[in-house]
Amino acid sequence: MAARTAGLPGRNSAGEKLKTTLKRTGPWLDARWQLTVFLCFAAGLNYADRAAFSSVLAPLRQELGLSDVALGLLGSVFLWSYALASPFAGLLADRCSRSRLVRLSLLLWSAVTLLTGMTTGLVALCILRISLGLAESLYFPAAIALIADHHGTSTRGRALGFHSVGLNLGVVAGASFAGILAEHYGWRSGFLVLGGVGLVLAFAGKFFLRDGPVAPLSAPGKPRVAEALAYLVRVPSFYILLAKTMLAGFTIWIFLGWLPLYFRENFHLNLGAAGFAGTFMLQVAATLGTGVGGWISDAAARRGKRQRMLVIACCYLAASPILLVFLGHPDLSWVIASISAFSFVRGLGEGSEKPLLCEVIPAPFRSTALGLMNMWATAAGGIGVLGAGFMKRDLGLNAVFASSSLIFFGAAIMLFFGYRFFLPADIARAEAYEAAGNPRDRDRLNQA
Repeated sequence: MAARTAGLPGRNSAGEKLKTTLKRTGPWLDARWQLTVFLCFAAGLNYADRAAFSSVLAPLRQELGLSDVALGLLGSVFLWSYALASPFAGLLADRCSRSRLVRLSLLLWSAVTLLTGMTTGLVALCILRISLGLAESLYFPAAIALIADHHGTSTRGRALGFHSVGLNLGVVAGASFAGILAEHYGWRSGFLVLGGVGLVLAFAGKFFLRDGPVAPLSAPGKPRVAEALAYLVRVPSFYILLAKTMLAGFTIWIFLGWLPLYFRENFHLNLGAAGFAGTFMLQVAATLGTGVGGWISDAAARRGKRQRMLVIACCYLAASPILLVFLGHPDLSWVIASISAFSFVRGLGEGSEKPLLCEVIPAPFRSTALGLMNMWATAAGGIGVLGAGFMKRDLGLNAVFASSSLIFFGAAIMLFFGYRFFLPADIARAEAYEAAGNPRDRDRLNQA
């Protein structure tokens, strides 16, 4: 434990304080897991605030007189603003205090969520959706890199999987909670409550969040933007992960954006039930899969770090045919079964995604890489949400959902290709970069 905590900043020795705490209370209060648990709650609130919007589309459409395309646009402007800001958020997280960025993001997005509950017009709502994307973009690159800073290869998969559990549960909680409140108190009430909770959590963050140990390679100074980009463009495995994330984001955001309305229109569920049904199977199954997938990922990595990509590829291949059930216009029980199975198998693979990224990208560049991945994934998701609004009129959501099978099959093929031809060299290069103590040696590796 001393090695893990010696580099933590603080007015007193964080390592000594942690040792004293552990002696008094036991290992469950390990500082790195306290941080991970807090970020799990923050991540849940992050996605709860996003998902709350999709569960109130029906009353929102009625009050403002919006078309399906307009509803899709409101979902897309959030994703596109998030996408545009994500690369800059990643660069900031590689150059600034990651713990402070997490707290700032939490404060800003909670304030925007609170204001969303007070808006009365379409223009103001669009501005707030854009603002939410900008505020939330700061969180993900900083939080993932912060967890990776505190956890090594032996626990990184479990820690990041636990964080993903928070994301997935947040979607269910946010959509269900906002839908139930909308039934009784109007669609604005859920945003007011979620925003208030976020402001409280932002204040509590100063007691749990701290930057990770200072890595030797960061001693000469923070990496330059050009240096980070120069490294990333020479990592073929990063391109594979980027493309996979875009394809998955395109599909998942279609489900997140339109599934509650699908249940309301096809099975005549009320707002609370539609919001719950539209997220519960999708996210709870993914939560279970991601949690189990984190353990599988760490176990696979003991046979070699590259095995993480093989896990993702196999899971995506297995998940790809499940959604074809929508071609038959299934009843409610078949929809529940197919979405649950698809989400669980996909989640098993997602448990390896972020740990794999940390294996192929050195620590100084991870937030930049995550920011770029967020940008392209959410941009693709925005296209998917808006495109589904157009396709819904002519083809229906059943056909839109069924087409996701082909997308996941294509992603699986790409992953197998990257595993076979690019991954070993990329991992070796990242290891060599982190082991190099001399800036000149790192520059040489960056130009190789």
